[in-house]
Amino acid sequence: MKQTTVIIAGLNVHTYATESFASSIKPILALFVLHGRLGSTESPYIQDLIAALVGGAADNERERDLLVVAFDHRNHGTRLRAQVANLDFKDNPNHVHDMYSVQTGTAKDVSFVMDFLPAYLFTSGERSIVEWGVAGVSLGGHSTWIAAAEDPRVKIAIPIIGCPDYLGLMGLRAEAQGIAIAPPHFPESLLRVIRASTPTGLPYTSKEDGNPFLGKKVLILSGANDPLVPWSASEKFVKGLEVGSGSKEVIVQPGAGHEVTPEMVMAAVAFILRML
Repeated sequence: MKQTTVIIAGLNVHTYATESFASSIKPILALFVLHGRLGSTESPYIQDLIAALVGGAADNERERDLLVVAFDHRNHGTRLRAQVANLDFKDNPNHVHDMYSVQTGTAKDVSFVMDFLPAYLFTSGERSIVEWGVAGVSLGGHSTWIAAAEDPRVKIAIPIIGCPDYLGLMGLRAEAQGIAIAPPHFPESLLRVIRASTPTGLPYTSKEDGNPFLGKKVLILSGANDPLVPWSASEKFVKGLEVGSGSKEVIVQPGAGHEVTPEMVMAAVAFILRML
């Protein structure tokens, strides 16, 4: 596996590809892989997922090449400024603010990198990225849902132990800790922002215009026993989600908690290989 790093406006953007990628002229599928809260691009579960994806692409003759793209979330890894802002209600009264701003900021970073990465990698236009996808774990899974909803260029989405219903998830978390869904933990100004911009605030269960998931390929991977991002927080939205001519696959792994299991990695790799 070959890794390169480009710096775009101060953001370290890492790319991973097969050894044969540099000499290929095939069109490219670029897949972002986003890490979880308290992690980074160097977290073992992220590096293992990236290695499995690139390894799978190397072992198969496909019409397109795979390029995996990764960067640190805001306030994580090389971008860390305040560790307390990444903590739960117990240590951080702004948990709702901080986690939502990070995941929405990361979705915006995905769009930003899509704008500029081809110019940095292929200065003479010698290669083309013909399709974009996003896969993310936990916090990265939340960002995956948002990026797929907000940017029409994202055609493939693999949220892993993530949730599309932010308020539903945070409501369960607050209830478990005896916190009211009211100020100061849930300011009304923040609730307005969340309700206007999260996937559950839009008509994604519709087959008509206005549903940005139409035509997209989505693989949802969750643990049936996940205590941190319980399947119950996502289930209603996922079951109602319409993708039209796209595809929707849902795997809720029995016995799995808040973890990236080998079975989830295998499912993600198989899903991506079918796109190449």
